[in-house]
Amino acid sequence: MGFRDPHAILLNRSSILVVTSVGVALLTLSYVLGVQVGKQSAALQRPASKGSGEDLKALQAPIQEQLKAIDGREEDAPAKSESKPDAKAEGNAESKAESKPKPASTPPAPTGPGKWTLQLLSTPDKAEADRVSAKAKAAGYAAQVVKEKGAFKVRLSHAGAKPEVDATAAKMKAAGFKPFAVPVE
Repeated sequence: MGFRDPHAILLNRSSILVVTSVGVALLTLSYVLGVQVGKQSAALQRPASKGSGEDLKALQAPIQEQLKAIDGREEDAPAKSESKPDAKAEGNAESKAESKPKPASTPPAPTGPGKWTLQLLSTPDKAEADRVSAKAKAAGYAAQVVKEKGAFKVRLSHAGAKPEVDATAAKMKAAGFKPFAVPVE
């Protein structure tokens, strides 16, 4: 009987094949997991893109109230100030409205109490505003680009009562636009 070393490992073809297959599988798994982790970390570092609707949902106050405060339109809505629950907030909005100058240009729509129009876009890029305006005109809506406070705003030329404007907004949303009502001075 021959002497056999207890530390010796006997390798045959099948054991070499199994060891090699397991090694390749582990390397492939670690590579795939590394790629996935890298993609997720890159996605977390990149700012998330938001649609215009998501930006509006993040606003704390109704958009009409914020637009009034920004554009200095608090004097247009004395009846609505009675429905506000916080008188202190109302005073702050009025003081902000008084300190801001009136916009330089507004849509040439008919004006009067309770007139509204639809705004489709507000952007610093004139070319983008022109593109959206042309798209609205092609869809049969009279749109115009208005420069206000350094931004180009695409608004419909027609102004009307809030229910009429809301009905037009529903039609435009069905056509792929994202309009929202704004009061007209």
